[in-house]
Amino acid sequence: MIRWADERLGSSKWSRSAMRKIFPDHWSFLLGEIALFTFVILLLTGIFLTFFFRPDQSDVVYLGPYAPLHGHTVSAAFASVLKLSFEVKLGLLMRQMHHWAALVFVAAIVVHMSRVFFTGAFRRPREVNWLVGINLIILALLMGFTGYSLPDDLLSGIGLRIANAIVLSIPFIGPRAAFLVFGGEFPTHDIISRLFVLHVMLIPWILMGLIGLHLAILYAQKHTQFRGPGKTENNVVGKAFFPYQVLKSTGLMILTGAVIALLGGLVQINPVWSYGPYDPSLATVPSQPDWYMGWLEGTIRMFPAFEPTIFGVTIPTSLLVPAVILPGIVFTVLAMWPWIERRITGDTAEHNLLDTPRDAPLRTAFGVAGLTFMTIYMLAGGNDVFASMFNINVEAMTWAFRVSFFVLPPLAGYVAYRMANELNDTGKHPFRPSKGIVLKRNPEGGFE
Repeated sequence: MIRWADERLGSSKWSRSAMRKIFPDHWSFLLGEIALFTFVILLLTGIFLTFFFRPDQSDVVYLGPYAPLHGHTVSAAFASVLKLSFEVKLGLLMRQMHHWAALVFVAAIVVHMSRVFFTGAFRRPREVNWLVGINLIILALLMGFTGYSLPDDLLSGIGLRIANAIVLSIPFIGPRAAFLVFGGEFPTHDIISRLFVLHVMLIPWILMGLIGLHLAILYAQKHTQFRGPGKTENNVVGKAFFPYQVLKSTGLMILTGAVIALLGGLVQINPVWSYGPYDPSLATVPSQPDWYMGWLEGTIRMFPAFEPTIFGVTIPTSLLVPAVILPGIVFTVLAMWPWIERRITGDTAEHNLLDTPRDAPLRTAFGVAGLTFMTIYMLAGGNDVFASMFNINVEAMTWAFRVSFFVLPPLAGYVAYRMANELNDTGKHPFRPSKGIVLKRNPEGGFE
């Protein structure tokens, strides 16, 4: 078979080169693979769900086995989700695996990008791959939101209502854009079918293209590696792709699938039958989005109600600033960071050896402050939950998060900066010999 394919495609030379490609042997390089494997799980479970889901908001009478809603008028989309959950074999398992995989997918991307950021793997010549990664996480967030909104239950309907309000808050073009996106004045009967097209047809194909581009650039460029004995800017020390990396990745893929299946089978998530169908006159309390949209919810809740009138036009800044301008600033700074850091440090050299967080105190301080900022706002998205849990007034909890926003990120960044500098001053380093210490190789091949 290999000879037959090689005679027609001439693939043997490329295959031998690919199989011999060296991969550094470090656990942190597997974080990106977890994101890739969860994306594959999303595709497979999504295909299964597509066979049974109806992206239709027309009214139907539910006559299924879930007694509390039996005989009630619901949308066809919501009824199909109930059928998936209670009547289709493996339907509930696939629904929950799909939802858990989405949560893990975004988390794996965030952790992987954090590793890239704190180790300086975005520096020349890898700026293009960094931009690809930024686009991947934006699309992952959009894919998560569109999928989360499809069941047409009360919780997802509240999310769509917030999204409609955010679009409306854009000055001058907002009302027309909302009318175009939602197909009329909210609530409409077109939004689910439009989100379905985005979620199933458009976004996954763009994601697959960007993932392919990401991997192609990774293959074409020299792989980064942490500093260590025998490692230089011009070589890569590690194990060959085949069989070592193939077997390791295969094992990780099986383990990732097993964990997602375990979560999908044993840990309930998004029980839409408990929320009921969407009704514009109702709201769930407390209503919380998935974790990766929690920071956006938090910014909306924390921003003060300030809506100035300019030239006779009222600007809804209470939504525009936290939900449009602030995310735009965050992702713009992230995308431009390789050039921002180059401007600050004056470092224009190519880098194939990675830093540890202590090697770049300023970058580490900025990253820690940024993660603290996002964490505060993600927690602020559940201010009502925390207020109820700790028996605290919601207004007091809101002001606590507002004060934390101004105090904790700079404080966390300063602490990280001081820790990085003091660790450097000790002369002890996990990948480099300490001052005055000679590195020796033992008979077993290790270093001491």
